Amino acid sequence: MASPVSRRSAPAFIWREVCEGWTFVTSDRLHVVLERMPPSTFEVRHVHSETHQFYYVLEGEATVELDGDRVRAAQGEGIEIPPGTVHQMRNDGDGYLEFLVMSSQPPRSDRVDLT
Repeated sequence: MASPVSRRSAPAFIWREVCEGWTFVTSDRLHVVLERMPPSTFEVRHVHSETHQFYYVLEGEATVELDGDRVRAAQGEGIEIPPGTVHQMRNDGDGYLEFLVMSSQPPRSDRVDLT
């Protein structure tokens, strides 16, 4: 029987030295992570060849770069990221950004970081 998952029970990780994450679900067909970014932080611009993603904002406001265009998503809004889309999550705000990343497979399996 499945058990509820939370920050307290999920595996935690740190990225970019100051951003936090918790892996809620990981399987071949679904990957769900909760991430928290301090103000003025961003992830490395990257692309996935096969992974389909959806970012859903729980707290704060996200700026997501999609193929060079910047789109903002407020609390309660989400952004779909189809495979092959160059993207970057940014927290350009003054407060923390907290969001869910839902992926069609483990996203590290086909991620290519761009410089």
